[in-house]
Amino acid sequence: MEPRMKNQEEVKGAVKAKSNAAKGLRELFEVGLKDIYWAEKVLTKTLPKMVKNASSPELVNALKNHLSEAEEHVSRLEKVFETTGIKAEAKKCDAMEGLMRESDGIMEQTQMGNVRDAGIIASEQKVKHYEIATYGTLHAFAKTLGENKAAELLAMTLSEEKKTDAALTGIAVSAINSKAAAASIRH
Repeated sequence: MEPRMKNQEEVKGAVKAKSNAAKGLRELFEVGLKDIYWAEKVLTKTLPKMVKNASSPELVNALKNHLSEAEEHVSRLEKVFETTGIKAEAKKCDAMEGLMRESDGIMEQTQMGNVRDAGIIASEQKVKHYEIATYGTLHAFAKTLGENKAAELLAMTLSEEKKTDAALTGIAVSAINSKAAAASIRH
């Protein structure tokens, strides 16, 4: 006999769901799409600030590429909304808002140069990892829901996010982190 799932009232400390809470995977998929749509739109507005604060030409180039990608991801998400019949609507993403606030804090707490560049890379990689997790989940949901075109589009974005993350790691490891460490030793 299979164990039955507990309902919310049976679990002490369980969070009570809102009246409009997702009841099925499609609704959860929709919530996730609207969340990442907001996040990508915010990135198109905040990445230029990171570009202005980066000093390494290689990092500046990577951030500009990420900006172009984020703009493409917004368009691609609009295609996902279209193919699934879900209204393209951005819902505030608390995670991305927090990551952007942290990024601003890192820039405020570092001097322009290698140390700030290392901080920008660190905060950008947190953003990338959030996006990788989100796009991976949405891709899996789309496949499960039989939304094959949406799954294909989400897989493209997931692949791009992973490549950008790897590029940022390469920039950090090849020079910036060691230069930032050397700056720490001098002071």
